[in-house]
Amino acid sequence: MIEIGIEPAEKRSGSISPENLEKAIAALKVDGIVIINNAVDTKHLDLLQERMFSDLETILGQKDAPFQFNTGNVQQDPPPFAPFLFRDILVNPFVVAVTKSILGAGLQNNFYSGNTALPGGTRQPVHSDTHHLWPDIEVAHPAHKLVVNVPIVSMDARNGSTEVWTGTHLDTTMGAQMGSIQVPEAALEKRRMLSPPLQPSVQRGSVVIRDMRLWHAGMPNLTDQPRPMIAMIHQVGWLQAGRLTFQKGSEELLADTDLVTPAEFVDGPIDYLHRNESYDFKPDKQ
Repeated sequence: MIEIGIEPAEKRSGSISPENLEKAIAALKVDGIVIINNAVDTKHLDLLQERMFSDLETILGQKDAPFQFNTGNVQQDPPPFAPFLFRDILVNPFVVAVTKSILGAGLQNNFYSGNTALPGGTRQPVHSDTHHLWPDIEVAHPAHKLVVNVPIVSMDARNGSTEVWTGTHLDTTMGAQMGSIQVPEAALEKRRMLSPPLQPSVQRGSVVIRDMRLWHAGMPNLTDQPRPMIAMIHQVGWLQAGRLTFQKGSEELLADTDLVTPAEFVDGPIDYLHRNESYDFKPDKQ
């Protein structure tokens, strides 16, 4: 799996080097995933970690906590208001340069949520969050959605780093006509012989960009601490996108960037802790 380190000169300029951009693009096209190290200020993650650990107690106390497939993974939104919103997470210039190169001008972020791997959980079934747009194609079409994950804590196989099956975004058998996004066992065994899955180690401050078609699975957290991870979805501009909700006063955080964030800015409190529901994954309709 390809990892790219943002160098001090890139940090100072706020611009990814042509060499690193080329590596990231190639990794996403071939592997369907890339890790960009040193992209996020860890002080921002400190603040988010404290709040999200506290929020988790409220979320798990609900009658219908928003579990994903099983009780080991729960959907958890980060706070959509100051002081918990940061440009290096929402519109990170290094990430946006990569995703724009793949998705084109006018790309949009239509998701700001996340998932937390809970201690003592079980693994998810292997699945693909979205399929190819057209059924029965012989060659995979270019990416139309990229998941951008920001781990709040360092993650590895001990605390539930996501299992990924590199290259499977190019498998056109997982088409839009399927009734489930779970990957059939026969397909898994065939792929395992060619290229077994990986559980990457990802350091705090890194960002993982993944083709949304890539096969993956949430894994057990074998530690005694939750493992939260923010998730955003960058998609091509010609797909319909819903509006995200943020607190008024945070408009400038989303301005002056190539990433479009359809958003509504509200005065009152935002109930971000109770708006998700427990679900099993179903294929999208796009």
